[in-house]
Amino acid sequence: MTDGLLAADGLLLPPGVGEPVQPGMTMKLGADRSDAWSAFEAEVPPGFDVGAHWHGHAEEIFYVVEGELNLLAFHPQAKAIGDWLTWEAEDGTTVYRGGPGSFMYVPTGCPHAFYNPGTTTAKMLFLVTPSGHEKYLAELSELLLSGEATPDLIAEVRLKHDIHQLTPLQNRPVD
Repeated sequence: MTDGLLAADGLLLPPGVGEPVQPGMTMKLGADRSDAWSAFEAEVPPGFDVGAHWHGHAEEIFYVVEGELNLLAFHPQAKAIGDWLTWEAEDGTTVYRGGPGSFMYVPTGCPHAFYNPGTTTAKMLFLVTPSGHEKYLAELSELLLSGEATPDLIAEVRLKHDIHQLTPLQNRPVD
């Protein structure tokens, strides 16, 4: 104990260890250990597009470990409609294709998205603050695995968890 506070231990995990929250997604750190962060290792299959969206309270960090992802983290110069892959920011920024080591920071309120355009699974690490994003992921996974998921039900679950959808979550053709 230091200054009357209970000292907390950190967390060390070997590769492959964590709590599965969806197929291909492992929670490394969540609300049960941190009020500030949830951390996930995620496999992004070919063609997966999370859809452009924004959060009213959360900030996120994405780090590409393997493969390539198309990444968006800006406000489009025109109203956010149509395919996010065609969006452009007022300063000319466009969607970025990032490979291993690519980093994306998403502040609160910033539209963002990722999509795997390749033919192989990409892997990324992503962090969300505040913690608790795992509750959304578990609820979405349950809905998707139920076989009863519709775009409207997915949008309802996403909005319940502060995910304001601009374009649909979908599977796209790969390059």
